[in-house]
Amino acid sequence: MMSNPETAKTIVDVREMPPRDRHPLIFGSFDQLSPGEALMLVNDHDPKPLFYQFQAESPGKFTWDYLESGPDVWRVRIGKIQEISADSTDSAGCACACTH
Repeated sequence: MMSNPETAKTIVDVREMPPRDRHPLIFGSFDQLSPGEALMLVNDHDPKPLFYQFQAESPGKFTWDYLESGPDVWRVRIGKIQEISADSTDSAGCACACTH
């Protein structure tokens, strides 16, 4: 279940931080989220490398929604996906509402 893209539990503004400190702070903030919650990242450039790092380290466990795309400020809502338990899958192993 997705919450409103404008809502976020935490705002992480890294524009004034040294670049070496940004990703550890962002991942630490993401790790503190409960499933279904999100953080709002505010950055001074397109955080596309961060997106690729999330894909590598947390595949299928996050959402990424651009809310503002420069030229001076980028705002991205990064959500933590609720994990689907084995109990909620059907006999074919599918957790969606499709009819196969």
